[in-house]
Amino acid sequence: MSEACHRRTTCRLCGGENPALALSLTPTPPANAFVAAERLDEPQETFPLDVFFCEDCAHVQLLDVVDPRILFENYVYVSGTSPVFVRHFEGYAGQILARYSPPGGSLAVDIGSNDGTLLRFFKDAGLKVQGVDPAKDIAARATKDGIDTIAGFFTPELADRICRQKGPAAVIAANNVFAHADDLAGIVEGVRRLLAPGGVFVFEVSYLVDVLEKTLFDTIYHEHLAYHSVGPLMRFFAANGMEITDAARVDSHGGSLRCVVQHRGGPHPVDASVARLVALEESLGLHRVQALKDFAARVDRLKEELSSLLRRLKAEGKSIAGFGAPAKATTLMYHFAIGPGLLDFIVDDSPLKQGLYSPGMHIPVVPSTAIEDNKPDYLIILAWNFAPSIMEKHASFRQSGGHFIVPLPTLEIH
Repeated sequence: MSEACHRRTTCRLCGGENPALALSLTPTPPANAFVAAERLDEPQETFPLDVFFCEDCAHVQLLDVVDPRILFENYVYVSGTSPVFVRHFEGYAGQILARYSPPGGSLAVDIGSNDGTLLRFFKDAGLKVQGVDPAKDIAARATKDGIDTIAGFFTPELADRICRQKGPAAVIAANNVFAHADDLAGIVEGVRRLLAPGGVFVFEVSYLVDVLEKTLFDTIYHEHLAYHSVGPLMRFFAANGMEITDAARVDSHGGSLRCVVQHRGGPHPVDASVARLVALEESLGLHRVQALKDFAARVDRLKEELSSLLRRLKAEGKSIAGFGAPAKATTLMYHFAIGPGLLDFIVDDSPLKQGLYSPGMHIPVVPSTAIEDNKPDYLIILAWNFAPSIMEKHASFRQSGGHFIVPLPTLEIH
């Protein structure tokens, strides 16, 4: 394997030495490695997408770790371009403010703050804010827009620096990034150092229950090293001097887990939701590798179903384009072999992706005006978690005779 990727041999939650291979997806390039026209001739390296189950603590994870600088320093995902996510973060901030009442003027920190969308709601509520994000251009833009953002990775040393400069944090957030880091213990050490005695650490991650129940295999890509469930996380935080006080299922990314964590023995009581989700996970067999083996079989069935549909449509002379170029589309397109022979182009609303070509497959990414200009017969919604809002916004496409294909969680044609 190249220097850009290495395989660890131990569980990143418990350090156990018994990871078992549960399923293998088609190797892909990094999911957000879009390519400019002048670089189309350069080969793009692909890396394994093998999912492992820890026989010691039941944590599900990738062991192949791609250099995070490759994945994140030139990031192209921006939260603020999605109205759905802006509303999600507004509600998220509102709930934290209402439930935990951080004092006015206290500090809120967001690890992996992106363009500062979440922090803006805390700032508007009278808190000091500090973003941390390794994507240099996005961090610089967020700072320019009034959300002070450090361009870098969150470490215990950076936590100490923030604490010295701005004081301890009443709220620390980490959304999806708590699944992105190889050194979770290092992040938690930084959180412990920075978090005020009565403060809360809140994070959202893709929830393994939803991944398995809804066959969300395309949420598996190199940025997502961890596929979390509450049971293994409880043991992990307990071993690191902290405790989960609340655990809730939320709708984002097709199904996520939001946990609230405090210093061990902190002021907030442990909510019954924690034990409730642990019981759910055990009832679904998430503490056994067989649950993942069954998941792999369902993915294979979906692959055959969608591939048969697309082959039939192409044989009938139909034109097909994609809608949405999220990271998950890279996994879906590679594992289901949806390449340039099937898709003419991909529409995406992000200006950062328009004019580029999709990772590895090199399908052009264009603005939505291409739908009217080219009039494809079918649009396959690769950003399937936004399918209702996409179909509503582009109702004229269907009214003029076009059809939408929603590939997941179940194959649908509209």
